[in-house]
Amino acid sequence: MKLNELRDNPGATKKRMRVGRGPGSGKGKTAGRGIKGQKSRSGVAINGYEGGQMPLYQRLPKRGFNKPNRKKFAVVNLGIIQKFIDAKKLSGDITEDALVEAGVVRRKLDGVRVLAKGDFSAKANITVTGASKSAVEAVEKAGGKLTTAAAVE
Repeated sequence: MKLNELRDNPGATKKRMRVGRGPGSGKGKTAGRGIKGQKSRSGVAINGYEGGQMPLYQRLPKRGFNKPNRKKFAVVNLGIIQKFIDAKKLSGDITEDALVEAGVVRRKLDGVRVLAKGDFSAKANITVTGASKSAVEAVEKAGGKLTTAAAVE
């Protein structure tokens, strides 16, 4: 078998019907749209319309709410911070800017929040916007200090 001999199985593909191309084509003149009316015109989309019946999206109950001004934090696990400390990419006082510079987080967003996943053994002073209670305990157990800044409104 050669590349120029490759063919689809017979019947696997079907040519596209070109509508409105004369009476001999089988789909000429009105192109299968019938005569007159909204649906025969171009640029008409009646999605979600159910012929006067109450549409599905209006029949279903609405729940939930997305707060437009909610805070979005960059999340970091202690295990990852430990990896960067071991790789000598982080040292001394660790701030949010230091985390961004080292590549731990891509951007600060509304602040950095530290979570306790992973092992942490370095003695480090970390200053971030937020942290979980277990993360604070883990850092203090390792002999360091985790300070959370009051969220800036």
